[in-house]
Amino acid sequence: MATIETVNTEHAPAAVGPYSQAAVYNGIVYTSGQVGLDPSLGRLVADDVSSQALQVMKNLDAVLKACDSDKSQIIKVNIFLDNMADFPTVNALYAEWLGEHRPARATVEVAGLPLAAKIEIDVVACQ
Repeated sequence: MATIETVNTEHAPAAVGPYSQAAVYNGIVYTSGQVGLDPSLGRLVADDVSSQALQVMKNLDAVLKACDSDKSQIIKVNIFLDNMADFPTVNALYAEWLGEHRPARATVEVAGLPLAAKIEIDVVACQ
């Protein structure tokens, strides 16, 4: 019987509730949502969506690395925006982050995000 491994790294923001940064089961990595928190400062990096999105991607890179994975192994992405008008900006940064890799993705507008963040992303990846 496979076990569920929880993963946490100091290179991404610490969980602020009863969850882990990621869980790994049978070689599949499920990350918790990341917002644009700077892990060393414990606060959002800036008020703009570009800065927050770039930090989210750095945080996801750190969590995936701690899970013995990386962005080239991402299978599915969920992007949550507090304003769909930010989609073109986020989409361009996202495309640059992933290069030629094209996992499945959903992007939705939400009424609010933790800490009044403008963006949150979670991923599912292989190890």
